[in-house]
Amino acid sequence: MKNTGKCPKCGGTHIIRVPDNARRYGSGNNIYTSKVTLFGKIPVIRYVCYDCGYVENWVENHEECSELLRAFGSHT
Repeated sequence: MKNTGKCPKCGGTHIIRVPDNARRYGSGNNIYTSKVTLFGKIPVIRYVCYDCGYVENWVENHEECSELLRAFGSHT
């Protein structure tokens, strides 16, 4: 949905981007790469289809993807 602007489930085009709120502790759908609270927080941005409610999660920043790879490695 992020790239196409179209829901893969129902074909809807009314897509809502739900950003992380970096100023609010514990908000959003985050991945933590550190055991220390508030450090290594990678925001996961949600895209929601207004028509059917389907949700996709994205890490939008490539540098943050690299940080995830360093923290968790590749499991493919």
